[in-house]
Amino acid sequence: MVRPRKKIDLRKTLFLLPNMITLSSVFCGFDSIRRSATARSDEDFRAAALLLIFAMFFDILDGRVARMTKTQSAFGLQIDSLADVISFGVAPALLVYQWSLHSLGTAGLVGAFLFVACGAIRLARFNVLSMGENGQPSKPSKYILGLPIPGAASILMSIVLANHAAGFDLGAPRFSAGMLGVTLALSFFMVSTVKFRSFKDVKPNTRTLLFVSLVAISSVLISAMLKPAFVLVWLLAVYVLLGVGETTLQLVLRFSRRRHDDTPPAS
Repeated sequence: MVRPRKKIDLRKTLFLLPNMITLSSVFCGFDSIRRSATARSDEDFRAAALLLIFAMFFDILDGRVARMTKTQSAFGLQIDSLADVISFGVAPALLVYQWSLHSLGTAGLVGAFLFVACGAIRLARFNVLSMGENGQPSKPSKYILGLPIPGAASILMSIVLANHAAGFDLGAPRFSAGMLGVTLALSFFMVSTVKFRSFKDVKPNTRTLLFVSLVAISSVLISAMLKPAFVLVWLLAVYVLLGVGETTLQLVLRFSRRRHDDTPPAS
């Protein structure tokens, strides 16, 4: 008697696709770690940084594929966070440590570790906030609490790439203190309560057009004064400054409103 063939569940097959893309991001992060650990020249650090760009591409792609195929799941959220710890936590921290922070000794080691630790804490908090009542990922909101770890990693990676493209020597010991300051600042922003835009609701209005125009003009000036390679560093810095500025403005308005409400009416 011939047994009937089991039908392939296409949905289960599609479920594997975004997770395979996520693992591709993990591989890029792993290979970046390998290259940073054995780096002997600035070209090796450039290769390690470029691998993080590919990791970021896969990180963006897996989410889009999951939404397109409607295969978002709690499992996908967890494996994506674990992948981010490797590709955007450990990999950029080791990259900046081997490239610059190692000359500071224990201080450099602690700074690199804090980047990984704060990134892990930020991802854990994101997972908790992203879980709905049924355990499934909730819809992304207008703002993200804390600097996303890919954004923090992008700033470190873009500095390494800009340094290589411009032929500068930012990895030298005399700049290590500055790199430590940048690393610590990014670590703080990841675990802070500063709200950063997710750009899920961007609308083409006058304010948006004005902001884009100012960013474009400033990018041209940065390119002319420094090197085109530093434009990416500037754009990422603008994103951080935008989040800090908007959060500060909200706090000032809230304090002003509370102070006004507490003021007794004139008799």
